[in-house]
Amino acid sequence: MIIIFFILTFFLICFYSFFLVDPSLTLINHPLWEKTRIFFINFGYYRRFESATTFAILLVLLFVFYFLLKNKKNINIFKIALIIALISLFSYPFLSRDFFNYLFDARIFTFYGKNPYLYKPSDFLSDPWLRFMHWTHRTYPYGPVFLVLTFIPSFFSFGKFILAFLFFKILWAIFYLLAVYFLEKFDKKIAPIFAFHPLILIEGLINNHNDLISLTLAIIGFYFIFKNKKIFAYVLLIFSFGIKYISFPLIFLKEKSKNFNFLPLILMIFILCYLSFFSEIQPWYFLILFAFLPFFPKIINNLNIFLLGLLLSYYPYLRFDFWNQKESLVLKHKIIIVFFFLNLIFHFLKSAVFSKKVIFLKK
Repeated sequence: MIIIFFILTFFLICFYSFFLVDPSLTLINHPLWEKTRIFFINFGYYRRFESATTFAILLVLLFVFYFLLKNKKNINIFKIALIIALISLFSYPFLSRDFFNYLFDARIFTFYGKNPYLYKPSDFLSDPWLRFMHWTHRTYPYGPVFLVLTFIPSFFSFGKFILAFLFFKILWAIFYLLAVYFLEKFDKKIAPIFAFHPLILIEGLINNHNDLISLTLAIIGFYFIFKNKKIFAYVLLIFSFGIKYISFPLIFLKEKSKNFNFLPLILMIFILCYLSFFSEIQPWYFLILFAFLPFFPKIINNLNIFLLGLLLSYYPYLRFDFWNQKESLVLKHKIIIVFFFLNLIFHFLKSAVFSKKVIFLKK
């Protein structure tokens, strides 16, 4: 029943994601879908309190069922992950617009034959995709590895948006399943932490941030490090770096050197803090922490309250749709700070209880 409730909750979040579909995006030219789309838009954009509340409730439920599921024994992790991946194909990246930039950046090469590092979406003003695009005045900002990967689904979509949308979704689903597969081969105790975690599912599979693909390449690389196939492993880690430069500290992780591995972890935390303070704190930045699971299995479990806060920080966007207003950003930051300190308090109390138990046992 826990598995069913977890999958059902994830399905409802995927269904909810279409309530925030871009009003300029048709997706499918069919009268029935058009009526449904109008209903979704009216709820998502004009009944914002109900919409934001729905998301918050579903998110909390997803975390609750995640906690119940991740320690459950005798479950087929990969089979559940496969169901999750299939459901995610029918979701909309409702909390980010990066996915559409990925589609158009690849389209610049596969459809127009131009270099995305030199040309930007706004250079193609007659393209109908621009009506639902954001960040059209920038050239390609990511590493070349990701760009080459996106050429594959873009080429086979033959310039059709709905095919590109679906094929890109499939690409993310494949990399998610690869990560689950190799983590399960590495250690079945940490595989469900990745496979079922709400941050992975929402930011990786629904919002489709390329951090998930970079993360998967790193995880496979670590698997081969432990299998003593280090040349192939470091090639994969370099490929991971060639997608998101934030993954650079992962290259220095070693197989059995916990003390040394604290250095890349601290460096990664420093980079995340720098991005959060001098740019803007974004939930998907923290996907990279899942790469440390093979070396620090408890790292995600120790941060779950904070990670819940990161996802709940979308509430101001869903409630007010004004990210750039000072009030919305202040509320977002307050949510994150509150959950950060709740996380600290929880671990302080947990440590205090553990210390008392140790003293009691010694007596």
